[in-house]
Amino acid sequence: MPTKAASLLRFLITAAVVVLAVLLGHALWKRYLYAPWTRDGRVRAEVVRVAPDVSGLVDRVAVTDNQFVRKGDVLFVIDQARFRNAQAQAQANLAAAEASARAAGANISAALASAKAKQEEYQMYAEQAARRQQIGNVISQEARNDAAATASAARASWQQAQAGGHQASAAREQAAAAVEQAQVALDRADLDLARTEVRAPVDGYVTNLDVRVGDYAATGAARLALIDAHGYYLYGYFEETKLPQLRVGDPVDVRLMAGGVRLKGTITGIAHGITDRDNPAGADLLADVNPTFNWVRLAQRVPVRIAIDPASVPQGMVLAAGMTATIEVHPR
Repeated sequence: MPTKAASLLRFLITAAVVVLAVLLGHALWKRYLYAPWTRDGRVRAEVVRVAPDVSGLVDRVAVTDNQFVRKGDVLFVIDQARFRNAQAQAQANLAAAEASARAAGANISAALASAKAKQEEYQMYAEQAARRQQIGNVISQEARNDAAATASAARASWQQAQAGGHQASAAREQAAAAVEQAQVALDRADLDLARTEVRAPVDGYVTNLDVRVGDYAATGAARLALIDAHGYYLYGYFEETKLPQLRVGDPVDVRLMAGGVRLKGTITGIAHGITDRDNPAGADLLADVNPTFNWVRLAQRVPVRIAIDPASVPQGMVLAAGMTATIEVHPR
């Protein structure tokens, strides 16, 4: 009897251990498949590709690789001699245009005064011719004709003076437009001279510094990368089986591989599409369907963007884009 009881006890203990192992294995399997966590997390950062807005020889480099800079700090300077000359030329052109505008203003004043005088002269001769016509036979017909011709000539002179006034007015408008063009050219020269000093657009870290004194910097060609010190975030690549539990705004625990540092974060976005490598577009833009089918289908991974809580970053910690992290989401 005791032997049977011992055998039964051993059987029950073994059965309990097996059941416990099965339950534990099932729970671990479900957690592995469906729990909202992943070891495939990456630290990312906003990167500004700094390129000059003007071309020229690099005269000075004010930073070193991996240096921290503040927004507005000078990164490097392009030779300014040519741009100072262009600025001086633009200033001279503006001064010449302003002088021409003043001369045009004086000309129109003179033209208006001449037209006024011609008008008064015409009115005088016109009144004189009208009086002689009214006198009749007291004076000769020749005198009356001479007075009318003189009035006509005065009228023509007045009209010619008016035309000169219109021409002077047009010249003044043209001179005013030339002044505006010269001012725009000067503003452009001032801007080009200011842009010879390439400055940091954000607070950040200089990375991949690829500029030296004497290099020729071309407009639009990036010479260094600036990592935004306030632009770090995470991308977690979650399996598609775990997406139903993720929502924007869910809190996140992050454990970096670098020393096991723990951070806090929040989901800010879930990608709505990834590349389908099995069905690329063909040459005629039709779907190029793969005729084979793998028996084992792996769950696709979808990027989830996570904002890092700045208060959770330890003081003095080096946070670098590309770090690996384990991410666990706590659905609300």
